[in-house]
Amino acid sequence: MATDRPDADIDRELEDLPHELRWREWMRRIEAVLFASASPVPREDLARVVGQGVSVDLLIEYLNADVVDRPYELAAVAGGWMLRTRATYADVIRAAADVGGQDLDLREFDVAVLAAVAYNQPITRDGLKDIFGKEISRDLIGRLHARDLIATGPRSPRRGAPYTFVTTEKFLVAFDLESLRDLPDRELLDDAGVGVIDE
Repeated sequence: MATDRPDADIDRELEDLPHELRWREWMRRIEAVLFASASPVPREDLARVVGQGVSVDLLIEYLNADVVDRPYELAAVAGGWMLRTRATYADVIRAAADVGGQDLDLREFDVAVLAAVAYNQPITRDGLKDIFGKEISRDLIGRLHARDLIATGPRSPRRGAPYTFVTTEKFLVAFDLESLRDLPDRELLDDAGVGVIDE
């Protein structure tokens, strides 16, 4: 987010351009910002580079149609938008590009604990123990924290004020979620027989 950056001295209105060129320039600006950003860019930040009263959502819609035949896509994740490579190109990128450190390399039980955090946050290790019926190791919590998939949340009001854990923006991006409201319905998962996986 660019909320802590001063506004640049740029011409947002572009009144000297014909309407169709003005619209194209605003689309290019949105695309340039998304291309340069390593994290999702919220609507408010994108609005800083276009004219007053211009619909960022409509620009995004046009840009999305414009990139439909490209090897990257426009994705709505974590309350903003980002450009990312289409999944169909994952193998060729791994074969030719240096993408070290981007693979999450999660075990099945790591994913199960991550899901428990996502659905029950903020949650303590004791809360996770109640869900899984066994102690959740500090190492596992550390792995998820090191990958920036979870973060420390507020202290629990229980005795000893243990730390709680919450998911992060990187979690939303990694699992292609715009917000936590996009998590699959828990009752549907239970009905489908998708339960907790033992370590």
